[in-house]
Amino acid sequence: MVYALGAQASLILQSGADPTLRKSTLKPFNSNGYLEKSWISFSNQDSKSVSTRKWLCSMVIHMSVQQVGKKKVAVEPLDLEDDKQPPLHLYKPKEPYTATIISVERIVGSNAPGETCHIVIDHGGNVPYWEGQSYGIIPPGINPKKPDSPHNVRLYSIASTRYGDSFDGLTASLCVRRAVHYDPETGKEDPLKKGVCSNFLCDANPGDLVKLTGPSGKVMLLPEEDPAAVHIMIATGTGIAPFRAYLRRMFMESVPTFQFRGLAWLFLGVANTDSLLYDDEFRKYLRDFPDNFRYDKALSREEKNVSGGKMYVQDKIEEYSDEIFKLLDGGAHIYFCGLKGMMPGIQQTLKRVAERRGDLWDEKLAGLKKNKQWHVEVY
Repeated sequence: MVYALGAQASLILQSGADPTLRKSTLKPFNSNGYLEKSWISFSNQDSKSVSTRKWLCSMVIHMSVQQVGKKKVAVEPLDLEDDKQPPLHLYKPKEPYTATIISVERIVGSNAPGETCHIVIDHGGNVPYWEGQSYGIIPPGINPKKPDSPHNVRLYSIASTRYGDSFDGLTASLCVRRAVHYDPETGKEDPLKKGVCSNFLCDANPGDLVKLTGPSGKVMLLPEEDPAAVHIMIATGTGIAPFRAYLRRMFMESVPTFQFRGLAWLFLGVANTDSLLYDDEFRKYLRDFPDNFRYDKALSREEKNVSGGKMYVQDKIEEYSDEIFKLLDGGAHIYFCGLKGMMPGIQQTLKRVAERRGDLWDEKLAGLKKNKQWHVEVY
């Protein structure tokens, strides 16, 4: 089974494809990492029907954890590049858009602490977004604090480019960790305190409806004025979401208006190897674009820092601090996304490094913010 998307057809599928095959068996690329060439083509008109699109998207969604070689994937519609300003707040909490879940896929190994899922949502092209923006999700049910009202909106960074994982502008992907609570006395999970929205999304089935708001956010938009710019990305856990979107746009998609030739440097902090997210994609970029992509991981339960303690993402930053500061001095953008608890340790590390270099960190930080090089989204 092989499949891909092209500019002339929303999906093209090899003859003899069996729609009953599980998505985990799908292999969209040949042994060299390039798209296969022997196809039967489905027309755009066929693929726009709701039932057909859901099936076709479910067939290609495993591309979210597969690799693409230097032969980039064509995307459509290219008029998604036309707007000069990002779409904002097209749908509000009182009038959300009702979208459809296409797939929910666990993307961490059995030894990862907790469960993280890649969730693909069909918005039919009606809730467009840019890389770095977020969707709001309203989980079903009643807000226990306001019995006559729905649940509050939960924001999730979008983990796909504006073209979605199916490259046709009809879907968006989220990277969601299931929030659970363990009773400190019994050590058992307390289902009454589980995260309402994350569990709804991770338990969803294809065809389930989901209420969307947004898109929202401008802080994490990818600056594209200079295709040769340097982008340093620091993520913990599901904070990888916007950076996955950036990297797909840089290295996977054939976007005529943005032909990246700069440097993208990703730092990802997770607990262990089984917790790595989208690692296949990132390692493929590293092999195919060694001059344009760097990838450093901090595995807190498997690695030690220079002091013998757990290796956190700030330890990796300090390891490369001289190079990072030189890049920042040269105009590089730096991004942070993940749990808000990540920032104090990172800020302390950067301050210590700055002082060691003879810089005043507060002044340095103020300059980065003034020059719009500093981008933070934590939750």
